[in-house]
Amino acid sequence: MHKEITLVLLIGLLAWTYQAIQPPPPKICGSPDGPPVTATRIKLRDGRHLAYKEHGLPKEMAKHKIIFVHGFSSCRHDEIIVTLLSPEVVEELGIHSVSFDRPGYGESDPDPKRTLKSLALDIGELADQLRLGSKFYIIGYSMGGQAVWSCLKYIPHRLAGATLLAPVINYWWPGFPANLSTEAYYQQLPQDQWALRVAHYFPFLVYWWNTQKLFPASGVAARRPEIFSRQDVQILSKIAHRQNHKGLVTQQGVFESLHQDMRIGFGKWEFDPLELETPFPNNEGSVHLWMGDEDRFVPVILQRYIAERLSWIEYHELAGAGHLFPYADGMSEAIIRALLVGQK
Repeated sequence: MHKEITLVLLIGLLAWTYQAIQPPPPKICGSPDGPPVTATRIKLRDGRHLAYKEHGLPKEMAKHKIIFVHGFSSCRHDEIIVTLLSPEVVEELGIHSVSFDRPGYGESDPDPKRTLKSLALDIGELADQLRLGSKFYIIGYSMGGQAVWSCLKYIPHRLAGATLLAPVINYWWPGFPANLSTEAYYQQLPQDQWALRVAHYFPFLVYWWNTQKLFPASGVAARRPEIFSRQDVQILSKIAHRQNHKGLVTQQGVFESLHQDMRIGFGKWEFDPLELETPFPNNEGSVHLWMGDEDRFVPVILQRYIAERLSWIEYHELAGAGHLFPYADGMSEAIIRALLVGQK
């Protein structure tokens, strides 16, 4: 009798555990139980929809076409380059920009088969359907940096130039010296160390880890005050308007947006960015990496190593700047001029 009771309890425990680690189904935009579709969208090769938003000059009048890739817990409304430029600069440089909801964010359909390569192909298809031309510029901020690395790997022939803004690092890239990546890893809050361990070694537990109440989950996702630098704190009041669309970001589910970002960004990559070669062997374009030396989201020591290892990247390190430096006065113009016209 005791064996039978133990077996039933064990089966019950396993069933409960299985249910606890399973994310709920996504609430697809436009479905009967999902949010309404309000954005302009394209239909991709596999039937998914990608929501986008255009900024700057009409593309027919623009000299430079840019695709902007948003970061973690953001969406297409968080384009932080052209929207922060004066109309005079936009017209002078002839800029048209497109921002889009990455799969699972905002109003873009989730991609259950999402990989680093699939995201690059989504971006290429977005450029084709919007007729941005055979080549375009790409800018990725924070977690959006993974898309830039992917484009440099999989569609370098489509790029006129690229910019990485405080790009999130995967501490398990093989090209990093073990002692350096370990040092950088332990600069994070302990709870973020655990969140990344789970994402890397146990990706099937990411949803459970970040929704359970027994242990503290990601400090970045929770926006813990310790992760903001002095400059970040000053900038936060400037970007309070982001709260207006905060609910839009994860409306299809936190797993399809935030947790998938963690699984892919900190999982096992299909390639090592530190082994990439320049996409512009004849100097017909440029790749830039901008970083604040007081960034508490992403360790600057790893960005310095990347810049040293990949000498074809133009590295810009900003003294006293944190993770939110692109929002600082004058930064968007400095970033865009460096990319488009080579101004330091």
